[in-house]
Amino acid sequence: MNSWPNDLHVDSLRLEAGRVPSANNIHASKTSWLGTLSLAFQSLGIIYGDIGTSPLYVYDSTFPDGISNKQDLLGCLSLIIYTISLIVFVKYILVVLWANDNGNGGTCALYSLICRHSKVSLIPNHQPEDIEISHYKLETRSRQKIKHKLENSKFAKLFLFIVTIMATAMVIGDGILTPSISVLSAVSGIRTRSSSLGQGAVLGISIGILIILFGAQRFGTDKVAYAFAPILLVWFLLIGGIGLYNLIKHDIGVLRAFNPKYIVDYMKRNGKEGWISLGGIFMCITGAEAMFADLGHFNVRAVQISFTFITFPTLVCAYSGQAAYLRKFPEQIGSTFYNSTPDLMFWPTFAVSVCAAIIASQAMISGAYAVIQQSQNLGCFPSVKVIHTSAKYEGQVYIPKVNYFLMISCILVCAAFRTTDNIGHAYGIAVCFVMLITTGMVALIMLVIWKTNIFWIALFVVIFGVIEILYLSSMLTKFIQGGFLPLALALFLMAIMGIWHYTHRKRYLFELKNKVSVEYVRELVSKRVVSRIPGVSLIYSGLVEEVPPIFAHVIANIPHIHSVVVFVSMKSIPISKVALDERFLFRQIQPKEYRIFRCVVRYGYNDVIGEPNKFEQQLVEQLKQFIRDQNVTYLGGVGGADAEQTNNNLLVSSQQQSNNDCFVKDGQGSFSKPASTSSYQGVDMSRASSDSIHSLEMDSRNSSQNLQGVEEEISFVQRAMEKNVVYMLGEAEVVAEPNSTILKKIVINHIYNFLRRNFRQGENLMAIPRSRLLRIGMTYEI
Repeated sequence: MNSWPNDLHVDSLRLEAGRVPSANNIHASKTSWLGTLSLAFQSLGIIYGDIGTSPLYVYDSTFPDGISNKQDLLGCLSLIIYTISLIVFVKYILVVLWANDNGNGGTCALYSLICRHSKVSLIPNHQPEDIEISHYKLETRSRQKIKHKLENSKFAKLFLFIVTIMATAMVIGDGILTPSISVLSAVSGIRTRSSSLGQGAVLGISIGILIILFGAQRFGTDKVAYAFAPILLVWFLLIGGIGLYNLIKHDIGVLRAFNPKYIVDYMKRNGKEGWISLGGIFMCITGAEAMFADLGHFNVRAVQISFTFITFPTLVCAYSGQAAYLRKFPEQIGSTFYNSTPDLMFWPTFAVSVCAAIIASQAMISGAYAVIQQSQNLGCFPSVKVIHTSAKYEGQVYIPKVNYFLMISCILVCAAFRTTDNIGHAYGIAVCFVMLITTGMVALIMLVIWKTNIFWIALFVVIFGVIEILYLSSMLTKFIQGGFLPLALALFLMAIMGIWHYTHRKRYLFELKNKVSVEYVRELVSKRVVSRIPGVSLIYSGLVEEVPPIFAHVIANIPHIHSVVVFVSMKSIPISKVALDERFLFRQIQPKEYRIFRCVVRYGYNDVIGEPNKFEQQLVEQLKQFIRDQNVTYLGGVGGADAEQTNNNLLVSSQQQSNNDCFVKDGQGSFSKPASTSSYQGVDMSRASSDSIHSLEMDSRNSSQNLQGVEEEISFVQRAMEKNVVYMLGEAEVVAEPNSTILKKIVINHIYNFLRRNFRQGENLMAIPRSRLLRIGMTYEI
C-alpha cells in the first residue's frame, strides 16, 4: 500500500528522493589494499578473541573422563581441523560474509535483507518512503514463485521472525557465556603452578575480573581498540609457536590427522561416546559467528585475509601441538594448554591468555549490545538507552541497563557451574543454534536474492546443515548438566521481544486505521477553529501517511497550534544506515499558506538519533530545501504541432533551471527527463508557436517574483524556529479491547505496559528537553 497519494506532491516528493546520490556513488570509494591490510590487522583484536581462546579448553571438554586410547587424539585432531576448515573457512569466509547488509552482518542483517527483497516483514516495509533510498537496493529479478509463496504465507513470515529473534536471543546469551568460560578457563591455569589455590580462589579471581570488565564498559572499546590487535597478534603467535614446539619435540606424526579416515576410525571405535564427545570438539569454532556479526567494523576482504593468514594456521598449529603433547603425556589432560606450555614461557603466556580472554569477552559483550540496538530499531525490543562509545567504529555501543544484566548473569553462571566443562555444555548449544539459523537464512538468500543454482544451494544446506545438526544433537545430551541454560534464557528474551513486537505492530495498525484525513485538517484551519501562535510544533507519530490521531486529540483539548506544524514520523528502515540527504522526506498539506507539513524521518538500525538542537537544525534545513524545490512553474502547451501535447505540462524547479534540467509531466501524471532541452516528447522547441514562446518569456520574468516569495517563506520558517520549537509526544496507553481473550489482555494490559513503564520513553530516547516537551495522553484499544 502506498503511503502517499498519487498526485502532484507525490511526484515532487519522488523527484526530491531521486535527486540524492545513487548507491553506486555512495559506495564508489573502495578501500585500498593498504587500508584493507590495516583493517585486517585491526580485526584481530575485535572478532577473533573468542575463537582464539578456544585452545584453552577444547581437549579438556572433549575428554572429561581422561584419554583411554591414544589413537583417539588423532581422530579428535582430525575432527578439529576439518570442522574449522569446513564451517569457518568454507561456510563463513567464502560464503556467509558475502550475505551482508550494506557491509553489516549478523542475523538482523540477514532478516532485513530478506525483508527488503520479499514482503515478509510483519510491519509493512515496501512503502515509497522505504524503497526510495539508495541503500535499499530492491531487486526485481528474484525467483518469483518462491517469493510469491513466502509473501502469501503467514506461517513463513512468522517462522522467519521467530528464528530471527531466537538467534538474537542466543547472541545475547553468548554475551553471558563467553566472558564466563573465557575468563574462568584463563584463570584456571594458575592452579598448574600453584597447587595451594583451590577452585574457590579461582572462582573468586574470575568474578573479580568480570566485575572490572563490565565496570569498564562505559568507557567504550574505542579507548583500548589499538591495544587489542597487538595483544591478540602476540597471543596467536604464542599459541602457534608453542604448538610447533610441542609438535616437533613430542610427536610430529599427529599430522597424519589431515587424513579424514581417522575421523571414521574414531567414530567406529567409540560409538555413542564418540558422538557425545562432539560437543567438546565443537568448542573449537565458538566465535565463528562473531566474524559475521562484527563485519560492519571492517570489510569482507579484511576478515578473509586475517583469518586465512594468521588465525587459521596458528590455530591448527596450536591444536596439533597439544595433540602431540597428549600423545606423550595423556594423563595430563585437564589443563592441557598450560601443561603443554614450556616453563620458561608459562607466566608470559598466562598473562597474555588472561588479556586475550578479556578481549574475547569484550567482543561478545559489544556484539550483544549491537544486536539489542538493531532489534530495538526494528521494533523487536523495548526502548533502552544506547550510548555510542566510538566515533570510528559504528557498532561499538554501550547499553547501561543491559550491561548490569549481563554482569549479574555472568557472576551467577560462574558461581553456579564453577567449571568450564559445565559452562561449555551450555555455551556450545547457543553457538550451534545461531549457526544453524544462519545456514537456513543464507540458503534462503541464495535461493531468492542471489538466484544461485539449486544444486549448489542443496549442497550448502546438506553439508553444513547435517554437520551442525550432528553437533547440536551431541550437545543436547548435556541438557540437564547445563545445556538448558541458553534455551531457557533464549525463551525468556524471545518472550519479551515477541510481546513487544506484537503490541508495537498492533499499535501501528491502530493508528493507521484511525488516522485523521487531510480534509479534516483543512477544515479546522479554514474555519478558524484553532488560532496560530509563533513557533514550530513537531508532532510525533508512528504513522508515515496521513495525519496521526493525536492531532485531533490535541485540537480538542488545546485549540492553538504554532505557525509552522510538522507531523514527524520516525520510521525505522531495515537497512544499516540512511544517508543524511535521504533521511528527511516532506510533503506539504495544501494550501501552502497553512504551513502544515508531514515529515518522515528514516533511519537504519545502526543510525544514531542526534541531539535535539542538531536534529532540529537538520530538519529545518531540509524543510527549507523542500520549500525551494516546491517553487515550480507550470508552462502551458508548447506548440500546436500535436493536439495531445497541449495537455502536457513542463515542471521546472528553480534549482533545476540553473542546471538546465527539465522534467516532463505526461497525461498519466508521471515525470520523465527528456534527452535534451530543445525537444520535449517529440515537439521541437524551434517550431513552437510564438504564443508558447511568449508564455515562456512571461514565466521567466515572473521567476524572480516567485523566488522572492520562496525566500520570504524560508525566512518565516527560520524565524518560527528561532522563536520556539515544541515537541508533542503522544503518551498512548495501550489496552486490549474489552472482548479480547484473557491471554491477549495479560500480554497487552500487564506485560507490555510493565515493559513500557520500566524502559525508556520517547523523550528520553531523543533527549528532548523537558521545558519544550508537551505530552498528550491517549488510550488505544487494540
